[in-house]
Amino acid sequence: MSEPVRLAVEGPVATITLARPEKLNALDEAMMTALGAAADRLDADASVRAVILTGEGKGFCAGGDIAAWGALHPLDMGQGWVRAGHRVFDKLARLKAPLIAAINGHALGGGLELAATADIRVCARQAKLGLPETGIGMVPGWSGTQRLVARFGAGAVRRLALTGEIVTAERALAMGLVDEVVETGGALERAQALAAMAATRGPVANIVAKQLINAAEAEDAAAALEILAGSLVSYTEDLREGVAAFREKRTAIFTGR
Repeated sequence: MSEPVRLAVEGPVATITLARPEKLNALDEAMMTALGAAADRLDADASVRAVILTGEGKGFCAGGDIAAWGALHPLDMGQGWVRAGHRVFDKLARLKAPLIAAINGHALGGGLELAATADIRVCARQAKLGLPETGIGMVPGWSGTQRLVARFGAGAVRRLALTGEIVTAERALAMGLVDEVVETGGALERAQALAAMAATRGPVANIVAKQLINAAEAEDAAAALEILAGSLVSYTEDLREGVAAFREKRTAIFTGR
């Protein structure tokens, strides 16, 4: 059986590919587990300076596979399926490296929520985007009413979620859902070009810039603040003195530097 998610690393650029094309890359439990594992691996690899997220075949991601969640008990739905999705999507949104989504086909429901975890979204012209969940009596569950509002604005999300309207790539661009529209078949190539550009930037500067931007959108703002503060303090002579004093069992002599 082929892997539901492929991870390839070439130099400083990694590519995550959803590989369930016969289901338009609809997400099931195995894919979610694999996505989380890929995010963990990439975040631990300091050599990776940019990440691309795309789908195999004609679709980017058709959302959560109804066969995987349609018959779940309410408690399993909320505490299992929805909560697990949040954990995985949060990992992707908070990757240290810039994440670029190559939306090569339709991104619907959880697929649009997945695309929203990216820092930059390049969309093929033939792709359609939307939040159709209310049409089957469900609500967006993987931060469709939270991260999407922070990144795209409440007006756009209200329209998509409350009407179920499916929009074209050009309309998505006008609504701010994607950053760039390219011709059919060109999303991955354009994403690779952007990833190559990002990979040439100062890696620490890009990490910090992304954390600051995420914090401005309330994306794990508390952690970002403490990460940056801890990094700053770690450069001080006082910290080195404090650690040395602890090891030597003496009183630290701090200088304020």
